[in-house]
Amino acid sequence: MSPTDVSADWIGDRPTLQTWLAGVPVGAAVGVDTEFMRRDTFHPRLALLQIGCHGRHALIDPLAFAIDDALQPTLGNRATATIIHSAGEDLETLAPLLPDGPGTLFDTQIAAAYAGMGLGVSYRALVAELCGVDLDKGETRSDWLQRPLTDSQRRYAALDVVYLEPIHDQLTERLQARGRAAWFAEDCDRLRQRASHRGGDLQPQRATHGAAEWPAAQQARLRRILLWRDHTARTLDRPRPWLLDDALAMSLAHEPPTSLADLEQRSRGQRALHSPQRSELFQLLGDPVTDEEIASTTPIAAHPQGEAKKALQAMKTLIDTEATALDLPSGLLCARKVLEAYVATRTWPSALTGWREPVLRERLSALLPA
Repeated sequence: MSPTDVSADWIGDRPTLQTWLAGVPVGAAVGVDTEFMRRDTFHPRLALLQIGCHGRHALIDPLAFAIDDALQPTLGNRATATIIHSAGEDLETLAPLLPDGPGTLFDTQIAAAYAGMGLGVSYRALVAELCGVDLDKGETRSDWLQRPLTDSQRRYAALDVVYLEPIHDQLTERLQARGRAAWFAEDCDRLRQRASHRGGDLQPQRATHGAAEWPAAQQARLRRILLWRDHTARTLDRPRPWLLDDALAMSLAHEPPTSLADLEQRSRGQRALHSPQRSELFQLLGDPVTDEEIASTTPIAAHPQGEAKKALQAMKTLIDTEATALDLPSGLLCARKVLEAYVATRTWPSALTGWREPVLRERLSALLPA
């Protein structure tokens, strides 16, 4: 289909949506995309939902009506393959409508990696290579919350799903020809399950490598602050840095304020940290760190040095060699950050369960430093 010939139904009420979805055959593959805004909120705000199946395409307006559970009978069905390109943010945006995620996810970016087309390939590149069409991405930074949408916005949004079905069909053939369909399905299901878990990271301090050398009690206090930040940001629906940016969180954990006035002085400029939150945070910072908190806090991994650094390099070489043998990108087989965590914790990473474990575990574990 030429980009100039694309058309899509505009759906602004639930009965019309249900009628449209009723036309989706059982076991079909359905292309899905979202446009969302996240300028001043914690949660992405769905601004437009695009959907396509068997040559029919629709633009669903979530600002006009509550979609609620209307998608669940179709997209939540295991028999239906929901096709999304680079699905992470889309799954997060759709979580209120599909709490357990789609029944079966087909992520075209992951499929392309397994099909030998490279890691992180864009939708535009896939459309160009597999469909012979050069897409205009001029509306990428549009205001999708405005109404009415322009003709250009509608065309752009529709094109984001028009080619998902032919891409799905071609990638499915390539995956089967390469014998990678089962591995791909496993990765998609892991992504789907991870997206359905919306409680947040229970060990957020692990990302602050600058605190790796801190005493255990300070690391536990940093974790306490970051967990509070995450919970409060979700509750207020404001970006985390609007409450506490990372630098301030580390400063407060390293040197707690001596008074509420001290906290107020140090936290000026934090747009969502108002008096109620500031008082709550001050009390949180004043509570002693307990032995239980320390025990439940995963130590922050330092950058590997000495024998750990040598082990990491040996592991990376092994991954590169095995990826070449499997004709897969190294980053798809195992990301470097996963190896770093394994060397630091000596705990087999969840990212390397499934098909990767019998391929890698014995040889990687043999490389751990004594």
